[in-house]
Amino acid sequence: MSDRILGAACVAASAAMAWAARDYAAAISYEPVGPRAFPLLLAALLAVGGLWLVAKPALRGAAAYRHVPLRATALAAAAVVAYALLFETLGFTLATALMAVPLGLVFGGTLRATLAGGVALGVVLYFLFDKALDVVLPTGVLAFLLGGR
Repeated sequence: MSDRILGAACVAASAAMAWAARDYAAAISYEPVGPRAFPLLLAALLAVGGLWLVAKPALRGAAAYRHVPLRATALAAAAVVAYALLFETLGFTLATALMAVPLGLVFGGTLRATLAGGVALGVVLYFLFDKALDVVLPTGVLAFLLGGR
C-alpha cells in the first residue's frame, strides 16, 4: 500500500512541477530548448514513475514485492545529496557516473554492471544535453577531455 501512496504523491508532485514551470521563459533565448523543457521533462518522468507505482501492485500482485531496508534507502538518498554537492566540482559526466553506482547497487545490480551503466549514462547524457540539445553542463575535472566550459 505504501508504494501506491508514494506513487500518488509523485503524480501530485509532477503536476505541481508542471504547473510551476508553465510560465518559465528566458528573456533572451540563449538555448534552443529554453528553461521550461527540463522541468517539464522531469515532471513527465516523475508522473510516469508515480503511475507505475500506483498500478504495479495490481499488475504483479503484492507478493512480488520485497522489502527495501532503510539502509538501502539511506544510501540512495546520500548518493543524490552527494551528487548535488559535487555536481559543479566533478562535472556532470563524472558526478552522474558516480551517483549511478550506489543507486544501481540499491536496486540489485552488480558492481561491474553499475559501473558500466554509470559511465555510459554520464557520457551519453552529457553528449545528448551538451551537444545535441545545446544545454551547457559543467565539465568539472574532465574539462581537458570534454572541451570544458
